[in-house]
Amino acid sequence: MLGRQIKEKLRNGETVFGTVLICAMHPMIVEYLPKEGLDFVMVYVEHNALDLADFLPLQYALRSKGIACIARTHGHDPDDITRICDVFPDGVCVPYVEDPRELRMLAAAAKYRPLRGAARQRLVETGEWPSAASRAYIEQFCADTLFLPMIESPTAVRNLDEICKVPGVDAVFVGPQDMTVAMGIPEERDHERFIEVVGQVIEIAGRHGIAAGAHFARLEQAQRLVRQGGRFVLYSVDMVMVRDVLTRDLAVLRAMR
Repeated sequence: MLGRQIKEKLRNGETVFGTVLICAMHPMIVEYLPKEGLDFVMVYVEHNALDLADFLPLQYALRSKGIACIARTHGHDPDDITRICDVFPDGVCVPYVEDPRELRMLAAAAKYRPLRGAARQRLVETGEWPSAASRAYIEQFCADTLFLPMIESPTAVRNLDEICKVPGVDAVFVGPQDMTVAMGIPEERDHERFIEVVGQVIEIAGRHGIAAGAHFARLEQAQRLVRQGGRFVLYSVDMVMVRDVLTRDLAVLRAMR
């Protein structure tokens, strides 16, 4: 499922499901992913010593299985976002977005490429395209690209109405770690205040016709997200899955001795 198809599902009110791969970048891992139910994989360039090129074989393997590959960028450099989208056209996830004005330029870097410089600035500020032909070309060229800003602070929640009005935003995504730290309740993902914030993000985004979601590594937390109306569901991460399965099963085996 490519980025265009994920966007269509979200626009139709459906829910999409994915997981995170940080270390398991060998394309062989794709043979062990479930055959049904996985719409996308997110690979982290942020929080990782690996670079884009390290994930390219994985992206091609995922595409052969009809699974979209979305890359999480380093930060807020528009040129970096354009580069990531050129390499990973299914989509880009941008961390810690708070300022709607800055977001307009970040979204433009993803959705208006290869337009750059003064022409892109003019389009963002005035809506003026170089020509009808350029507009048609760019809309087709970027049709597969999902643009996903992360909501990771109370400031971002306060600005969410304006964030959701930025052209090119396809979904918004709560980052629980940064959000709970910014709220003063680090890693308390079951805290009632955090649960309330997730619900608030889902509700505000929904008023704009935009899907919202979050990343959880515990099944009961991901289930709660779905019950709250989250439609962009990012579940677990390769390192945590290996740790949790081994911890659980080794405890059972050792108890038998």
